[in-house]
Amino acid sequence: MTTYSAVRTTGIYCRPGCGAKPLAENVTTFELPAAAEAAGYRACLRCRPYRVAGTVADEAPELVCRAVQLIIAGLLDESGEEALGARLGVSARHLRRMFNEHLGVTPDQFARSRRAHFARRLLDDTDLGIADVAFASGFGSLRQFNRAMREIFRASPRELRDRRRRGDRLAADGGLVLRMPFTPPYDWEAMSAFLQSRAIPGVESVDGGVYRRTISIDGEPGVLEVGQGGDDHLILRAHLPFWEGVMHVVDRAVCLVGLDCEPVSARARLAADPEFGPLVAARPGVRVPGVWGPFEVAVSAVVRDQLPPEDATEALRKLVEVYGVPVPGLDHGLTHAFPGPAALTNAELVGPLAREVADGNIVLEGDVKMLTRVMSERAAQEVALRLGARDAWPLSDESERLRPWRSLAAVYQLTNAS
Repeated sequence: MTTYSAVRTTGIYCRPGCGAKPLAENVTTFELPAAAEAAGYRACLRCRPYRVAGTVADEAPELVCRAVQLIIAGLLDESGEEALGARLGVSARHLRRMFNEHLGVTPDQFARSRRAHFARRLLDDTDLGIADVAFASGFGSLRQFNRAMREIFRASPRELRDRRRRGDRLAADGGLVLRMPFTPPYDWEAMSAFLQSRAIPGVESVDGGVYRRTISIDGEPGVLEVGQGGDDHLILRAHLPFWEGVMHVVDRAVCLVGLDCEPVSARARLAADPEFGPLVAARPGVRVPGVWGPFEVAVSAVVRDQLPPEDATEALRKLVEVYGVPVPGLDHGLTHAFPGPAALTNAELVGPLAREVADGNIVLEGDVKMLTRVMSERAAQEVALRLGARDAWPLSDESERLRPWRSLAAVYQLTNAS
């Protein structure tokens, strides 16, 4: 778990590795940048902690983790803590108490900090106008945006744009280009190989170490490209129909390539396994892949669970061609956006899953018991693990280790050993 050091005598907080050397007696540690900011500290101009997102500790209660995921998905962009509490079945007061106890901030403070940090990255990396940055970051108005940036960074958005370093701006010959920072080690080669092996034809492709996929935002098509950047970041190129809410597009891309976090229990089981354990130590930096869309991954898991690999890939290709939304004019084999649940209610193999999701009877979260209502235990464990469930394990049956799908585990066993 990353901790941030705040210096009482300067009012500045830093991330690990910063060259500042304050006296130990003047340092207070926080688990999240938002907590340091809520306590009145501002980000260090040298190490710029806002460029690397802090993750919630694995020891945090499940309620807090679920609330954080809903905030990341944008629930607080247009509603308040009462709506968040109602979604989780608790009062806003109880939720604030849980957040303060375990994260050191309220849900609103956590959300505001994330929006401001993402906005600062857009001001550094891109040439988007100030208004575009505000709405791309989830702020409801320019006034709210300006107030938050002044409170957190002690400067206006225009002043922050003027301060960016010469090497910050990313040149773009098309689309919006952003850095996706990570804390090393991170093995992009292994991650892209996994994404290539599980790519849905027409929707995803991996070519030359670059992962590409179609997406749909409010019914409008877009394309994402993710590739190697530097030692501490990937490069995301987003071709989107509009910039509003782009923060949540980036969050989902971060989740997809495993830059957020990975389940501790799965990593521990793999490390302890006599067959896979040595590989964990030998290949640090490989993360558990996440998802772009839970339904898409669930459909893929169900099809691949019932058919041999080549037949499953062909079945997914036909499913996309018949039920997907055409996106003309693309290259790299991208042709369609993945269909939603309503479109697949009568599709072979996945109709039961699609009907349950479309009717709201199943919520695609990391609940293995719920998922097994429409898929096998093995497929449910795979989906749950990729959705971030802490106790999911796709090799629950020892006999399954003999099946050719073990190549999937060959990525899961290479979770981050750092």
